[in-house]
Amino acid sequence: MILAAPASAPLVANEQLHYNVNWPSGLSLGEAALSAASSANAQGGGTLHLKFDLDAGIPGFSVLDRYRSDAAGDFCSSELDRTVAHGRKKTDEKTSFDPHNKTATRETLGGGRSVMDAGSCSRDALTFLYYVRHELSEGRMPQPQRVFLGAPYDIRLEFRGTETIRVADKPVEADRFAASAKGPASSISFDVFFLKDRARTPALVRVPFAMGTFSMELVK
Repeated sequence: MILAAPASAPLVANEQLHYNVNWPSGLSLGEAALSAASSANAQGGGTLHLKFDLDAGIPGFSVLDRYRSDAAGDFCSSELDRTVAHGRKKTDEKTSFDPHNKTATRETLGGGRSVMDAGSCSRDALTFLYYVRHELSEGRMPQPQRVFLGAPYDIRLEFRGTETIRVADKPVEADRFAASAKGPASSISFDVFFLKDRARTPALVRVPFAMGTFSMELVK
């Protein structure tokens, strides 16, 4: 076993995390926020309400991303709202998951609609992040699977060892994972560092581009 489960690791149900988004040089590009809340439903189960907001950019080109996801307590997505504006390009869409028919229906503002094959417990990208954290908190390695973010992406994680990173200008140990996501028209690889705390807090994300490696760093 390459991972050690922290004692009494809980399901992350309520939190607010804040990040700086930085150039390769370390200069700030903007900020991001990740949050989770939970509520009980009429059937006696629980629902996770997840949010991710990103406000970043350079002069003449702004990036505004808004993600809202609802999922069952076992990390099965029910709905993902995605609103993004990258410069002049804007996308406003909703993906609804039907576990009985094993489909994911994507509807875009303006009338576009597509139905994709899915499973009885499918995950959007935001729900998948919390699923990964839960698995790591239990000492399990998340298995490769299909994840939805507009289009479906096949995602794989590889454990790359423990490294010392800096959070709030203090050294901390974190587990590094190399992630790869391959979709029908694009693919991307990036590194994610999870703290060794009970919640397996994501502390650092590094994404390589042609102009350099950009980072999203936890602020405490």
